[in-house]
Amino acid sequence: MRQSNPNFMNGVPELLILRLLQQQEMYGYEVVRAIRERSNAAFAFGEGVVYPVLHGLEKEGALSARRKTVAGRSRVYYTLTSVGSRRLEGMAADWSCLADAVRAFLGGGANASNV
Repeated sequence: MRQSNPNFMNGVPELLILRLLQQQEMYGYEVVRAIRERSNAAFAFGEGVVYPVLHGLEKEGALSARRKTVAGRSRVYYTLTSVGSRRLEGMAADWSCLADAVRAFLGGGANASNV
């Protein structure tokens, strides 16, 4: 049976959120939609996952937040800080290394024995 949130997924919401906010300022629900759309629904994190990550990253200084009114609606928009950029860089490198190791292992190539 396939789990909807397997343990190896820990850290993925944070990584994706940081990457999105590196590209542009967004409000919370916009982040939820963008993750779903850009991953072709492979990742469908709801507000209950995304908002705590946003708040935690803001508290840690990886994001800055500002309230802005657009079309009569007041929303909190998030932007990546330099702390967040460094964090994203480290996380992206770690995930790339992990993905390469898993691919090598699953492919059974010569590098699989070195993993």
